[in-house]
Amino acid sequence: MRKKIIGFVLLLIVASTIFSPSNVYASAIDETITTHLGTTNMSISVRSLEDGKIIYQNNGDVGIKPASTLKLLTAASALDILGENYRFKTQLYYDGEIKDHVLYGNIYVKGGGDPTLQEENFKTFANALKRAGITTISGNLYGDDTLFIGPQLTPGIAKDDESYYYAARTSALTMSPDDDYDSGTIFVQVNASVNGNIPSVEIKPNLSGMIIVNNATTVSANEKDTLEIYREYNTNQVVITGQIPVGNSTKEWIALQDPTINTLHSVRIVLKDSGISFTSNSSIERKAVPSNATLLYTKQSIPLKKIMIPFLKLSNNSIADILVKSMGNEEFGVGSLEHGLQAVNDYGRGIGLQMEQWVFEDGSGMSHKNKITANELTSLLYLVRNEPFYPIFYDSLPIGGIPDRIVGGSLRERFNTPDLKNRVVAKTGYISGVYALSGYFKANTGKQYAFTILTQNQQSIKLSSIDEVVKTFISSY
Repeated sequence: MRKKIIGFVLLLIVASTIFSPSNVYASAIDETITTHLGTTNMSISVRSLEDGKIIYQNNGDVGIKPASTLKLLTAASALDILGENYRFKTQLYYDGEIKDHVLYGNIYVKGGGDPTLQEENFKTFANALKRAGITTISGNLYGDDTLFIGPQLTPGIAKDDESYYYAARTSALTMSPDDDYDSGTIFVQVNASVNGNIPSVEIKPNLSGMIIVNNATTVSANEKDTLEIYREYNTNQVVITGQIPVGNSTKEWIALQDPTINTLHSVRIVLKDSGISFTSNSSIERKAVPSNATLLYTKQSIPLKKIMIPFLKLSNNSIADILVKSMGNEEFGVGSLEHGLQAVNDYGRGIGLQMEQWVFEDGSGMSHKNKITANELTSLLYLVRNEPFYPIFYDSLPIGGIPDRIVGGSLRERFNTPDLKNRVVAKTGYISGVYALSGYFKANTGKQYAFTILTQNQQSIKLSSIDEVVKTFISSY
């Protein structure tokens, strides 16, 4: 009799396992994955936020290129190591003596890695010089970018990508053309003119160090737009080719060959426009601030918690690279990529991540050598909820279906039906051959879960394919 009872109990356990809601849901998810993702290389994970347990996985422990979902770890590390109220500093120094409004010496701009520095900020430099009684500089303009060391390009940046904004060089003295804070870039706007004429070109910020080669032509409104804008490799020469129809306008963000020197050119232009003149023999060069120089002015950035918004919502690579080197400087006193990545590794290990499963050589996710498992990304998303900065981290993520660019970010045109708006809060990721999405979703039950979908090496995969899987997550749980 006892054996019959035990057998009956075991049968009930097996039956409840086979027909449990989780297995039914898993079957529906598997079917959706088969339909929309096929046999692509993938790593998928869904984790409960109540107890941190994995409730669904498909190759969850397989390392896949994360693309920009790696920025989740970079952001969490920076908020912990630098702090949410961290501000980047750019400082103005001078040496020599001031006599009759002439500085018989040099001025120095010392960079602190501020990705938010813009052309209009240099007007405050001019005001500081005037307050010191300086209207003429009989010396040089120097830039000190020694806070960051090592290559300005992170590993994995292809030669063909170097001129584009997403592959911008990292300098401690850099600037941005607008409030997206794509530091180390300029934007070049080409406006069609009269049919048959050369189109006009606008550059922001204004840099006298740039060479523009405009070989483009304006054509009639019904002709094809073939305009191309690019920077020639390893030069400061921007080339514009092709044709642009009447009435059209094209804008392209271009990465600078030398952000430090180009920033100094912009400083000099603004100073001159503000009434600060330079003698004819003055030059623009790199040089560390000497110990006898006098600090004249310090420009501070907005706090890091506000920089997180364009960083994560707009997936800003240059901010990622700056944060990594800044963390290296903060933790080890060395602003290098290697020391920054060590700081990120130490943070991850400290909160309980299995860092041996994280292989990465940058903070942006651009490198094709990066590999992370989906289970580890959902572990990060679960563990980071215990951090005091979690509300900032969460609020900086793109929100599905919200059209405002600075709110919806890279998810503003996805999950935009009434039943899905505001229910997916996640970081997108894309590099050639790789699509990824990692964050949080609110299920039909009202519960929230962490999820990660990493796919690679399948050209037929589309954003909509990943979105269909997330929709099944939402309806299943």
